[in-house]
Amino acid sequence: MIFQINMSFQSPMPSREFLWDIFRRVDKDRSGYISADELQQALSNGTWNPFNPETVRLMIGMFDKQNRGAISFEDFGALWKYVSDWQNCFKSFDRDNSGNIDRHELRNALTAFGYRLSDEVVNIMVQKFDRYGNGTILFDDFIQCCVTLYTLTSAFRQFDTDQDGVITIHYEQFLKMVFGLKCWP
Repeated sequence: MIFQINMSFQSPMPSREFLWDIFRRVDKDRSGYISADELQQALSNGTWNPFNPETVRLMIGMFDKQNRGAISFEDFGALWKYVSDWQNCFKSFDRDNSGNIDRHELRNALTAFGYRLSDEVVNIMVQKFDRYGNGTILFDDFIQCCVTLYTLTSAFRQFDTDQDGVITIHYEQFLKMVFGLKCWP
């Protein structure tokens, strides 16, 4: 039976003992580290389906302090808080409580985060992160969408020294920028 982490978090961080119990259950091979495969099987996106493997890979990369391709117990605590914060954020923008984010809800979320994007770009983002072609984004895909946008924006800003939203770069600079990003497969 697959153990699904219940992502219904209360505001305070769970106890270290609670997190250790969860960590031990997820660490199926008893290595002392949780791999992307183990984490993917443990997390649920709200539909009781495993998390998107790309989102899990992205999160492992963000929290893997030792560059092992897996996270330690200490990394797991930070990841738990990160996912909890994203869940609260997701719920606040899922105005109709459908369990997913539509293009209007995504626009509201991105505007609240400080992005001013055209309808065309928001529509492209929905298409990119809508795994099932329903015109909506599930919780795990919402995390991936927002982290990808943030990472791309940060990379862009390194070249946008006058912060006017315009950069001029050579093709190889562009490739180095994109392929150097952790959000890229």
